[in-house]
Amino acid sequence: MPAPAHLDPRLLRAFVTVAEDLHFTRAAARLYVAQQALSRDVRRLERELGAELFVRTTRQVTLTADGERLLPYARRVLQAQDDLLAAFGQARPLLVDLNSPGLVTGRLVLERARELAPGQELMARYESGLTYAAGELLAGRLDASFGRFAGLDPALRTGLAHQPVRCEPMAVVLPENHPLAPLPEVPLAALAGETVYAGAGNPRTPEWTDLAHRLFEGRGIDVAAPVPLAVGEEEFQRIMDKAGHPVLAVVSFPAMAATVVRPLVGPVPLSPVSLVWRKGLVHPALDALRRAASRAAAENGWLRRPAGAWIPDVDAAVMCVRD
Repeated sequence: MPAPAHLDPRLLRAFVTVAEDLHFTRAAARLYVAQQALSRDVRRLERELGAELFVRTTRQVTLTADGERLLPYARRVLQAQDDLLAAFGQARPLLVDLNSPGLVTGRLVLERARELAPGQELMARYESGLTYAAGELLAGRLDASFGRFAGLDPALRTGLAHQPVRCEPMAVVLPENHPLAPLPEVPLAALAGETVYAGAGNPRTPEWTDLAHRLFEGRGIDVAAPVPLAVGEEEFQRIMDKAGHPVLAVVSFPAMAATVVRPLVGPVPLSPVSLVWRKGLVHPALDALRRAASRAAAENGWLRRPAGAWIPDVDAAVMCVRD
């Protein structure tokens, strides 16, 4: 079969995304398209090339030899297209990870950046944790994320840049019938003897679990053992209801059904949040995102550390200023 005279870059992007994830559902979510549409694009590309690119079974997706051969060429074509559009003022969308839909800080910064750069496209993604997002940043599949930069493995930090955005007071999510639920604020000392869920075992969020261990050390509070990894708010709540543990969170965390969110005090623990991106990344929308983060932090006092607040030394060195 002769080679096609033209290939739609959209088909190549569909192929590359599936090749990176080896999972059609996840790839479709990354591209914000229906799985059926993504499957159609891949099959169209296979027809146009006259080659099978994936082996699909009910359990897994793998690249064929032709798929392996195509992948580096497809990546070069897509990079060339991105470079061409950027050179003529049509930069590709900036992909910004907000961790999860319920978290406020990244969403507010993103909304402000869209106001500052209405001609640029900034697209939200939800990757659940900075450790996982860091790998995606380094691989070029994400452009920016938010989270605890000092909690990343040093090997990851070497390829990333960060800008402090917020030191957010931490909270605990309690079942409505928990003895501490009636309190307007929960002293850390009152959690002594409790087991609190902080993402242990989740490979996407070890930086959060490490923060919990540092906070709970010497206070008689245990970090809950790993539970099955839940995807989506409903599944997360179901697993949390089943386990029955309080959940470590931040004060802006949205309350789930039959729960309350209570600030932690005595001292007030702070969750450090940075804007994180790949070193060397040049994109006009990243400039807008950084300006938005700076303005939001200054206007809201996000980087002020109240007297007596708690934050690990490793984070305080690069994050907050004292009142």
